[in-house]
Amino acid sequence: GIQLAKILLEMKNITKTFPGVKALDNVNLQVEEGEIHALVGENGAGKSTLMNVLSGIYPYGTYEGDIIYDGEVCKFNTIKDSEEKGIVIIHQELALIPYMTIGENMFLGNERGHKYKINWNETNARAAELLKTVGLHEGPQTLIKDIGVGKQQLVEIAKALAKNAKLLILDEPTASLNETDSKALLDLMLQLKEQGMTSIIISHKLNEVSYVADKITVIRDGSTIETLDKKVDEISEGRIIKGMVGREISDRFPKREPHIGDIRMEVKHWNVYHPLYSERKVVDDVSLNVRRGEVVGISGLMGAGRTELAMSLFGKSYGDNISGELYINGKEVHLNNVQEAIKNKLAYVTEDRKGNGLILSNPIKINTTLSNLDAVSSHTVIDKDKEYNVAVDYKEKLKTKCPTVEQNVGNLSGGNQQKVLLAKWMFADPDILILDEPTRGVDIGAKKEIYHVINQMASLGVAVIMVSSELPEVLGMSDRIMVVREGEVRGILDGKEADQEKIMTLATGGTL
Repeated sequence: GIQLAKILLEMKNITKTFPGVKALDNVNLQVEEGEIHALVGENGAGKSTLMNVLSGIYPYGTYEGDIIYDGEVCKFNTIKDSEEKGIVIIHQELALIPYMTIGENMFLGNERGHKYKINWNETNARAAELLKTVGLHEGPQTLIKDIGVGKQQLVEIAKALAKNAKLLILDEPTASLNETDSKALLDLMLQLKEQGMTSIIISHKLNEVSYVADKITVIRDGSTIETLDKKVDEISEGRIIKGMVGREISDRFPKREPHIGDIRMEVKHWNVYHPLYSERKVVDDVSLNVRRGEVVGISGLMGAGRTELAMSLFGKSYGDNISGELYINGKEVHLNNVQEAIKNKLAYVTEDRKGNGLILSNPIKINTTLSNLDAVSSHTVIDKDKEYNVAVDYKEKLKTKCPTVEQNVGNLSGGNQQKVLLAKWMFADPDILILDEPTRGVDIGAKKEIYHVINQMASLGVAVIMVSSELPEVLGMSDRIMVVREGEVRGILDGKEADQEKIMTLATGGTL
């Protein structure tokens, strides 16, 4: 007869409510043993909440519905309970300790021998074995801080294998990896599948999802919309997007008629050294200009020095021993701190929303007007009504999803936090806007809205510099593209003539 696949995990009618929000509304998910099951959906759709329910971060009793795993109903109270059953989550913020070795990290809280007398021979032998499995050639004695992010992800997976994982959950595992490392990670997932591992992957990168997944479950607004099966359905990116946003996004990158004017900002022979390792040059003799109404994309692999360049231009907020010339509207300026940069009509929107951009414990309305308080105050007294109206205006412009602008920014999803950050800098009315990974970790619907804003700013004559790791985004949005490798400019391409291959060739050290 026909061999029926075994259902390893079933989440049945899961409902999870936070004050004022139904985060999950009657969600159903079935994962078969030995498959790779992708979970996709816009930011704030409920993917992470669902995984937190599964792993016991939200314990039994705080949600409605049942988790049936390996044939029994589970009532997890802590993450340890789910790990004992072999359910292991790897979060995108890696939980590794930099100054400990790979081997120590792999068995942290899961020690070999006794807690007080750890058997190091056994630890390192087992670690070496698992490192081989995940394709890492570093020894277990290597310190975590000495290996790149891509390899750290592999250590996390080895660590999960050390806990005898039966169900591996990867939350945005490639968010901060370059193409090569991402591919290695996805290939490892396929290889583990061959050995019988079951995985759930949460990802925004639809090309990766269609590469590895056997099935794809789409979550929208806290509900499961559909599950696509590779064997039956056509799972193209367009098809997945349609499920995620409830509509097809015809043009992912809205068109803009460029009206490009004079040079707004020019940088000549810009050099920046690392703040800690003072002999390491991070930005090496970079020259570039950006004109009114122009979007210049900056492309390159992780660690090429793009963020360092952007931050060093923004009032020297990164780096040491900075030299070179900076001209705004033809006049040389010396921007020695962020205040001076803002005074000269420069704005910098960062991918690190929590670290550099927003005060999470403050409401949206306060965050929106933060960098241009003069515009909402008279004689240093803030006009509360004006502040409120500005915030509401931007909330509508950007379609920020929030109950009210009195809401604290910390309670918003990543995509909506990013919109508040954009609103903050739009309100500052800059002449030059530097965007660093403006859509990292943001879903497709919100991306499109951010692209509209970028185009709108450009059409108002703002000069835009956009650092991005996503090639389609750079190609879809830029008038010119500067490719950086190891701190140097490898080439500047016209947006119309550029393609992914040309950019990758330059970014990896080749020549055109």
